[in-house]
Amino acid sequence: MASVPETLVPYRWVPPLLVLGALLLVPWTLVLAYRLPARHTTDHWDVAWVGLDAAIAVALAATGWSIARRSTWAPSAAAVAATLIFCDAWFDIVLASGRGELLEAVLEAVLVEIPLAIFLVFLARHYEQTVTTVLAALRRGK
Repeated sequence: MASVPETLVPYRWVPPLLVLGALLLVPWTLVLAYRLPARHTTDHWDVAWVGLDAAIAVALAATGWSIARRSTWAPSAAAVAATLIFCDAWFDIVLASGRGELLEAVLEAVLVEIPLAIFLVFLARHYEQTVTTVLAALRRGK
């Protein structure tokens, strides 16, 4: 994959600012690890999960639509969808309650979510080559 053109990130301060943000998150994460309770109850549990799944559905639809239209933002849509799916797998496993839920979450992550997310990352990274290959295969199938 080609490097990012300089005109896309015209300000030299952007990369150091992003690295600084990452470095500042380290102590903040340690503070949270110390301060947050191990157990928490919320009134909007259902809204959180429905919202995440709705965002995944929108990201997958946007990825499919952008690929069908051969849009230049298809790799970005695929990357967003992959990120949301990885997050969903993480939270499904970490927030599972009991052995049954944990087993279900792990199986879903291993068999569905992680493979799909890896495929989306691959698609984002090799978008043009993948689309060309798929279109050629479709043409041969006609």
